[in-house]
Amino acid sequence: MHVINAVLGPASHLRVSAMDAFSTESNLPYSDAPPVLIAGSSERAVARAKSTVGAFGVRIGNAAPLAEATARLQQQGSASAVWVELDEGEVGEILDQLIRQVNSDVQARRYGAVVSAPKELIDPLAAMLGDDVDLLIASDEAERASALALALARRGMEERCSDVASDRNAERLRQLSDEVSRIAATLARLSTGPSAAPRPIEAAPATDLPPLSAETIRSVIRARRLRTRYFPEELFADPAWDMLLDLLQAEISQLRVPVSSLCIAAAVPATTALRWLKTLVQQGVFIRHADPRDGRRVFVELAPDASSAMRRYFAEVGKVAVI
Repeated sequence: MHVINAVLGPASHLRVSAMDAFSTESNLPYSDAPPVLIAGSSERAVARAKSTVGAFGVRIGNAAPLAEATARLQQQGSASAVWVELDEGEVGEILDQLIRQVNSDVQARRYGAVVSAPKELIDPLAAMLGDDVDLLIASDEAERASALALALARRGMEERCSDVASDRNAERLRQLSDEVSRIAATLARLSTGPSAAPRPIEAAPATDLPPLSAETIRSVIRARRLRTRYFPEELFADPAWDMLLDLLQAEISQLRVPVSSLCIAAAVPATTALRWLKTLVQQGVFIRHADPRDGRRVFVELAPDASSAMRRYFAEVGKVAVI
C-alpha cells in the first residue's frame, strides 16, 4: 500500500502515480507554502519520496538525482523541507557534498530535512548528519509521514499543518499528530522541560564504584529477551534501558559500540532507536565519538556519570532479578 492510500484512504479523490509532478496540483491544502525539494539516488527512490510528500498535501518543487541536488539546493530561493531518499550502497563524495549542504541549511533554519535510507547506511549517515536532520532507516509509512510533519514544523509550519478541520481527511491527520505527540511526550520524560537543563545523574566518586561483571549484564539482557517468547514484543519496548545495558556491558568488556549495533540492542525499529539515541546524547547520558580510523562511523559510550549510576544501581539491587 502506498503512503497516499494510508494517509488519505482508498476513497480519496486524489489519484496520482508516484512519478507525477504534484507541484501542478491547485487543490492541495498547502499549495501556497514553499515546496518540498526531493533528492533521490534512483528513479525508484525519487518515486518513493514523491509518494510520501504528495500524500501529505505539500507541493513538490525540484525532484533531482543526487548528482544535481546540491546545485538545486543552492539555487532554490525558499523551501519547506528537503527529503533525501537513498537506496543501498549510496555512499560517496556526491552524497557527502549533499549532506554537508543540508546540514548547513538546516542549521541556518532554511528548511527542515529528512534522510531515508536502508539499514546498511546507518553508520555512515549517523556520522554525517547533524542533530536537526531526521534519519529514517527502513521506515514504514507512518514513520515517514511523522518525519515529514516534524520537518515541516521545524520550518515554522505548525499552524498550517494543524489547520485541517475542514478537510475530509482531518481525522487521519489528527491521529498521526496524536502519535507524534505521544512519542515526543515519552522522550520528554528524560528532561525537566524543553528549555530546562538536563537533570544531572547522581554520581559517586570513581574510586567508590562497586565491582560488576559483564556476565551479570549479559544475563539481564538474556532475561529481557526471553520475555518475547511468552508475550508480544511490543509490550516491553524500553529502548533507553536496553541501550544503557548494552553500553554498560560493552564498557566492562572494553568493547566499542557503533551506532548500528546500538540500534539493534534497543530492540525497536531503527528509526525509533536513532531518535532515542539522539535524545540521550543531548541529555548527556551517552557520548558519541568519531572513529579515528573511519570518518564514516561513530561509536557510542556511556557518559561517566551514567556509567557510575548504572554500576551503583546494580550494586543496590544486589541479587534481585533485574529485568
